[in-house]
Amino acid sequence: MSWIILITAGVFEVVWAVGLKYSKGFTQFFPSVVTSFAMIISFVLLGIAVRSLPVGTSYAIWTGIGSVGTVLAGIFLFHEPRDWGRICCIIFILIGVAGLRILSR
Repeated sequence: MSWIILITAGVFEVVWAVGLKYSKGFTQFFPSVVTSFAMIISFVLLGIAVRSLPVGTSYAIWTGIGSVGTVLAGIFLFHEPRDWGRICCIIFILIGVAGLRILSR
């Protein structure tokens, strides 16, 4: 169950990171509210997950999910570059996240 909570926390991290773009520096009310809510949920869920998972592994996986998800959201929502270098870096992050998950007890 802790892993599901951690993954959900990572998804909310993507939501708040993308929300930062839509909130335009917290100048747009509704996107700012969504972003703030997602930040709180993300941190609370991470806090719950680290009760039973190693903090280093949890944090690395949380940020990995957030990083990969935010890059993919940038590519699809904001038409950011999708060159092979970026794709390779995403793959390396995914390999690292999967490795931490596999090697974690």
